[in-house]
Amino acid sequence: MAIKAIFFDLSGVIYDGDSLLPGALDTLAFLRAQHYTLRFVTNTATKSREQILTKLQNLGVSLAPSELFTAPDAACAFVQQHQLKPFALVHPSIEPLFAVHSEPDCVVLGDAREALNYHNLNKAFRLLLKGCQLLVIGDNKYFRENGELSLDAGPFAHALQWAAGCDARVFGKPSADFFDQVVATTPYRAQQCLMVGDDVLGDVGGAREAGLQSVLVATGKYRPGDEATLTPAATLIPAVAEVTGLL
Repeated sequence: MAIKAIFFDLSGVIYDGDSLLPGALDTLAFLRAQHYTLRFVTNTATKSREQILTKLQNLGVSLAPSELFTAPDAACAFVQQHQLKPFALVHPSIEPLFAVHSEPDCVVLGDAREALNYHNLNKAFRLLLKGCQLLVIGDNKYFRENGELSLDAGPFAHALQWAAGCDARVFGKPSADFFDQVVATTPYRAQQCLMVGDDVLGDVGGAREAGLQSVLVATGKYRPGDEATLTPAATLIPAVAEVTGLL
């Protein structure tokens, strides 16, 4: 089915650290000139929505705030909608999204970095044993930063689920619900949307499970051999600049 909308991951696809990846701006400009609908979807949980928008704008990426979809925003919206009182084990940059409660009824887990220590994880574990719900911001195994891979929130979430015997609700990629929400902001069907990412499971696999077309870029957290897990319908390209050649 012809592609009408293109969803881009950010880190590892559009930029790496504080630098744009080659061809990113030209690619986005070309796609907008051809009237493709663009969305930017990220699991980044160490920067607020405002910080991400400012970073993109400083890098020269022109976008409307409504085109940006973040996993922390999705988790926050769920907490507010259901009037939950979370114990938020998240990065300081997004802590303001979640009020502090003396008697929490859920656990929100994200990329909290050094705060993912034994004391805090044990507190989360005990809350889960009492029946609190586990809400996870992004189920990624690892992320790339300063040229190296580091553990993301996913491994800690899986450890808590295993120990407490519970299931997590995931916000962000690879959740099909998250992809569905982004697709719903376009006038198109999932099959008409293309996800471009550097995570073979979170970006490409998640998109395929949600019915989108998908492409893996060999930048960012991509590791040689990732393409071995791609379905025949997915594609590997060297970098984001090659997206235009697929259309």
